[in-house]
Amino acid sequence: MFVIVTYDVNAKKNNKVLKICRKYLLHVQKSVFEGMITEAKLKRLKNELAQVIKKDEDSIMIYRFETLKYSSKEVIGVFEKDTNFL
Repeated sequence: MFVIVTYDVNAKKNNKVLKICRKYLLHVQKSVFEGMITEAKLKRLKNELAQVIKKDEDSIMIYRFETLKYSSKEVIGVFEKDTNFL
Protein backbone atom coordinates (compact mmCIF):
# COMPACT_ATOMS: atom_id res chain seq x y z
CA MET A 1 0.00 0.00 0.00
CA PHE A 2 1.03 3.63 -0.38
CA VAL A 3 0.97 5.94 2.65
CA ILE A 4 1.50 9.59 3.40
CA VAL A 5 2.54 10.41 6.96
CA THR A 6 2.43 13.93 8.39
CA TYR A 7 3.26 14.98 11.89
CA ASP A 8 3.18 17.95 14.26
CA VAL A 9 5.08 17.16 17.45
CA ASN A 10 6.85 18.98 20.26
CA ALA A 11 10.18 20.37 19.01
CA LYS A 12 12.10 18.17 21.46
CA LYS A 13 10.64 15.04 19.82
CA ASN A 14 10.94 16.19 16.23
CA ASN A 15 14.31 14.51 15.53
CA LYS A 16 13.17 11.20 17.02
CA VAL A 17 10.01 11.16 14.89
CA LEU A 18 12.02 12.19 11.83
CA LYS A 19 14.51 9.34 12.28
CA ILE A 20 11.76 6.76 12.79
CA CYS A 21 9.87 7.85 9.67
CA ARG A 22 13.07 7.89 7.57
CA LYS A 23 13.58 4.19 8.31
CA TYR A 24 10.36 3.34 6.48
CA LEU A 25 9.44 6.13 4.05
CA LEU A 26 10.76 8.87 1.76
CA HIS A 27 11.14 12.30 3.37
CA VAL A 28 9.44 14.75 0.95
CA GLN A 29 8.90 17.86 3.09
CA LYS A 30 9.75 19.02 6.61
CA SER A 31 7.16 16.88 8.36
CA VAL A 32 5.81 14.83 5.45
CA PHE A 33 6.81 11.33 4.38
CA GLU A 34 5.42 9.07 1.67
CA GLY A 35 6.03 5.71 0.07
CA MET A 36 5.10 2.11 -0.46
CA ILE A 37 5.01 0.05 2.73
CA THR A 38 3.82 -3.37 3.81
CA GLU A 39 1.16 -3.83 6.47
CA ALA A 40 3.75 -5.32 8.84
CA LYS A 41 6.17 -2.41 8.40
CA LEU A 42 3.36 0.10 8.85
CA LYS A 43 2.44 -1.58 12.12
CA ARG A 44 6.08 -1.34 13.29
CA LEU A 45 6.22 2.32 12.24
CA LYS A 46 3.05 3.12 14.18
CA ASN A 47 4.30 1.26 17.26
CA GLU A 48 7.62 3.10 17.23
CA LEU A 49 5.91 6.46 16.82
CA ALA A 50 3.43 5.71 19.61
CA GLN A 51 6.34 5.13 22.01
CA VAL A 52 7.81 8.59 21.27
CA ILE A 53 4.81 10.92 21.18
CA LYS A 54 2.32 12.10 23.77
CA LYS A 55 -1.15 11.51 22.38
CA ASP A 56 -2.61 14.47 24.26
CA GLU A 57 -0.19 17.02 22.73
CA ASP A 58 1.32 15.58 19.51
CA SER A 59 -0.30 14.70 16.19
CA ILE A 60 0.54 12.12 13.52
CA MET A 61 -1.70 11.56 10.50
CA ILE A 62 -1.42 8.55 8.22
CA TYR A 63 -3.20 8.53 4.87
CA ARG A 64 -3.49 5.04 3.34
CA PHE A 65 -4.03 4.27 -0.32
CA GLU A 66 -4.74 0.66 -1.16
CA THR A 67 -4.55 1.49 -4.86
CA LEU A 68 -3.05 4.40 -6.78
CA LYS A 69 -5.26 3.78 -9.81
CA TYR A 70 -7.07 7.12 -9.66
CA SER A 71 -4.37 9.17 -7.98
CA SER A 72 -1.93 11.72 -9.31
CA LYS A 73 0.68 14.03 -7.88
CA GLU A 74 1.58 17.52 -8.99
CA VAL A 75 4.71 19.23 -7.71
CA ILE A 76 5.19 22.97 -8.02
CA GLY A 77 8.77 23.90 -7.24
CA VAL A 78 11.73 21.75 -6.30
CA PHE A 79 11.34 18.03 -5.71
CA GLU A 80 14.06 15.40 -5.81
CA LYS A 81 12.94 12.60 -8.08
CA ASP A 82 12.86 9.15 -6.48
CA THR A 83 11.25 5.87 -7.48
CA ASN A 84 9.10 5.75 -4.33
CA PHE A 85 6.41 8.37 -5.03
CA LEU A 86 3.09 8.83 -6.85
